[in-house]
Amino acid sequence: LLTPLLPHTDHRNRGMRTRLGCLSHKSDSYNDFTAILPDKPNRALKRLSTEEATRWADSFDVLLSHKYGLAAFRAFLKTEFSEENLEFWLACEDFKKTRSTAKLASKAQRIFEEFIDVQAPREVNIDFQTRELTRRNMQEPSLSCFDQAQGKVHSLMEKDSYPRFLRSKIYTDLLSQTQRRLS
Repeated sequence: LLTPLLPHTDHRNRGMRTRLGCLSHKSDSYNDFTAILPDKPNRALKRLSTEEATRWADSFDVLLSHKYGLAAFRAFLKTEFSEENLEFWLACEDFKKTRSTAKLASKAQRIFEEFIDVQAPREVNIDFQTRELTRRNMQEPSLSCFDQAQGKVHSLMEKDSYPRFLRSKIYTDLLSQTQRRLS
């Protein structure tokens, strides 16, 4: 009974190894960043000044508030397979702008199921107490029901990912590119 399944299993495993091999070759380069810019890459980079890109190193919040800074940081997080943190933070920012009470509960549920719940598809790394507090907040969703979890994720990105981003090839290549344009 097991023998007929082996070739299929081997084929599937080979396919999985191939896919994993491709993932492990993700690069951390300036070109990866330009592929996800909100505008056409060349036009966007012509608009980005060295001064603006340098200001991203002033603070994490300056980086997050800049359209191209956010795109560069997202590209960097993808190379580290941790973009769910930024996606959760952005989902919370969008959630806080919800004005329709009818949409509040369904939006909150979607965010909880996607990022907070144990085994969520894009589960963020938060402690048990924060997860449970957020679960309790979901009983009566409000615009602030994700505040503690969002704060923890923001802090994690600021202390962990942001310093690595500033040392990354994506950021240093980007700075070089903006400086070369000036010469």
